[in-house]
Amino acid sequence: MSKDAVFDKIDLSLIRVLHTVITECSVSRAAIRLQSSQPAVSTQLKRLREITGDPLLVRCGQAMAPTDVALSLLEPASAILQHAQSMFGHKNSVRDFDPANTTLTFRIAATDYLDPFFLPELTLRLRRLAPNIKVEVVQLTAELDHRRSLARGEVDLVIGNWLEPSDELHLGRLLTDEVVCLVSEDHPAARLPKDGKRAWSVEQYLAAEHISPPALHPGAVGVIDERLAMQGLRRNIVVRNPHFAQLPYMVAGSLLVLTTGRRFCERYAQQLRVKIIRCPVAFPAMNYYQLWHDLTHHSAASRWLREQVRDVVRGLHQVRPPLRAESLPVLGSLAKQ
Repeated sequence: MSKDAVFDKIDLSLIRVLHTVITECSVSRAAIRLQSSQPAVSTQLKRLREITGDPLLVRCGQAMAPTDVALSLLEPASAILQHAQSMFGHKNSVRDFDPANTTLTFRIAATDYLDPFFLPELTLRLRRLAPNIKVEVVQLTAELDHRRSLARGEVDLVIGNWLEPSDELHLGRLLTDEVVCLVSEDHPAARLPKDGKRAWSVEQYLAAEHISPPALHPGAVGVIDERLAMQGLRRNIVVRNPHFAQLPYMVAGSLLVLTTGRRFCERYAQQLRVKIIRCPVAFPAMNYYQLWHDLTHHSAASRWLREQVRDVVRGLHQVRPPLRAESLPVLGSLAKQ
């Protein structure tokens, strides 16, 4: 088959279908993301199978799985779509995006380290400004390869804090926060003077029993422990819990030490028997970012989403009543509103 014959059979929309079907491993889910019908996507998949000479998706138990050929096509397909977006997407401004009428699904991978109000506030804002959208929040954990998920279009945006964010991705700085310690009012460190010879020492801090979330990707140790390692130090972590919002409650009833940003700790300091104290180890400020891929860099919808994230973070400093567990909206219920 000549090169011209191949070009006669393929157009950009077909490559988009190829990329979406492979990442979703489902014709029905791909149809939803493409805002198309299942029969239409099935017809396009049939064309792709004829062109490649490969089934692309095969049944594996109760689910479908991509073939080796399909996986080998994923990265080139992603690159083609990125180049097309760069070539033709510069005119696609935020003014061309109508949030009031869009039916898109936004997928956001995030930690809850930044502020316990952030994700609920963001979700409420998105649903208020764009009432027909769907919002899917994915927990940013060590099991999620966020760079790969962004490159495959599985998530639109990743929000978290890293010592050195990936230089493969676009970055928007959201806020900078002071690193402090949160301890129970009964913790010995809570009763020590803030300075002088009797202040909490580095040695006492390292020897204390610490609570921490797991690192955000396999093989990593987390921002706090990376900084300690750079100084030749290591703390005594006895509890790891991925549910960050639970950690202050665990601190309040124990002698555990939580080291994190002041903004997060202040949400709990007025309602729990906890105290914010200076960390005896000199940590630089903690930086939070939103990250995105070239795939969505010029997308009007994605740019609008990033603007909403930025605006919500800017508004988090406003005075609020003390945080109560019952005051936090349940994210699962927000999608139904």
